[in-house]
Amino acid sequence: MAVVTMKNLLESGVHFGHQVNRKNPKMNKFIFAERNGVNIIDLQKTIVAIRNAYDAVRETVSGGKSVLFVGTKKQAQSTIQKEAERCGMFYVNNRWLGGMLTNFATIKKSVAKLKRIEKMEIDGSFNNLTKKEVAELLREKQKLEKNLGGIKEMKDLPGIIFVIDTCKEEIAIHEACRLGIPIIAVVDTNGDPTGITYPIPGNDDAIRSISLFTQVIANAVVEADHGDGLKIIEDLQDEDEASAENGANPYQDRDEEITDYANYVPKEETKPETDEDIEHPLIDEDSLYTD
Repeated sequence: MAVVTMKNLLESGVHFGHQVNRKNPKMNKFIFAERNGVNIIDLQKTIVAIRNAYDAVRETVSGGKSVLFVGTKKQAQSTIQKEAERCGMFYVNNRWLGGMLTNFATIKKSVAKLKRIEKMEIDGSFNNLTKKEVAELLREKQKLEKNLGGIKEMKDLPGIIFVIDTCKEEIAIHEACRLGIPIIAVVDTNGDPTGITYPIPGNDDAIRSISLFTQVIANAVVEADHGDGLKIIEDLQDEDEASAENGANPYQDRDEEITDYANYVPKEETKPETDEDIEHPLIDEDSLYTD
């Protein structure tokens, strides 16, 4: 079961938006307050959005469709690749090529070319080519792998896409909207939630925040056909109860409560000896009686 707690969201900095002067007015409904010139995101609304996105991914994967993870900004690249590979889905983490969705037939030709070069490298076809030709093919393979490696096995359009940073991935969102593909996106206070099927208000710049959102979506894929769904703990009291259910005692550091005073015997507290507690003789008797 995937678990998201309010403590996780706070520690990951999900609630930190952009400066007030960079705010998109369309995000006003997701903003809780302003502190020191920075917009603070309403985490109650973030939690609701996370649950909706999680359920949407589970339903999509259960229906036999795929999920495409999109995040090309530097902070998101490694997390997007790691979580997409963990759940066996597809990703774009280097550069969104125009037409990746709307012109998917052409993209599939480029993917076929990449696979052909990889096959030539394995079956020994490079032995029949000159060094210059081999070098050119390897350069082309590296370029194709960098941009298309994450969708190399994607045979059809995805059933839903997950996007980090709506401002940077504007082209990907526009293509998905044209094709009617549902979109889950982390939208910061400077972003535009228009056209996003499942907007998740949150920090899209912090690495820990990006990791948290991406892990939730990846867990939804893994638990699509099995698992109890998403559990959200909104306050610390519920978090203590959850710890107790898992076998951990949240009150283990507290003193034991006394219920039977008739048979109660107080425990003797032993204090470590200090230099002040050790008696030092005022006169050294050995030195006094020696000649």
